[in-house]
Amino acid sequence: MTTTQPARGVPDGDADGRDETRAERVDRELMELLNELRVALPGVQFLFAFLLVVPFQESATRMTELQRDVYFVTLLAAVVATALLIAPAAQHRALFRQHDKEDLLRRSNRNAFLGLTVLAVALVSAVLLVTDVLFSLPQAVAAATVVAVLVGWLWIGSPIVQRARGRRAG
Repeated sequence: MTTTQPARGVPDGDADGRDETRAERVDRELMELLNELRVALPGVQFLFAFLLVVPFQESATRMTELQRDVYFVTLLAAVVATALLIAPAAQHRALFRQHDKEDLLRRSNRNAFLGLTVLAVALVSAVLLVTDVLFSLPQAVAAATVVAVLVGWLWIGSPIVQRARGRRAG
């Protein structure tokens, strides 16, 4: 069974009760996504800047092999997260006036989700690294696990539960 999509300029009766056309909805959703990314970007950029100075500190020469490996994973995750989280804005600018915002929105949403996922890896790895340097590996694993569970719940678990509740209520 196929569903028909409303023509451009015709209200599509969105499920949230908004009286907007499909094009207006896509414009709004894209702007909302870009605004949300403005919140995430400073954090990942700050983490990346911090990671750039670590190798130039005297203490970096005393890092264990595991710490160097965790540092490298953290650095790469921060770079990939930065690239993925900036991609929607860069693509929006590169595709300006190409009249394909719906495809841009789909790609940008995917990039944002992947970017936040990789950012979670960077955050957990950074906690693992710093805690291992300052305390011990068992404490580092415990702290990183707590951070992973917290981020997983706040970013993924809680929204999934909310969606499930919304489906039951609707």
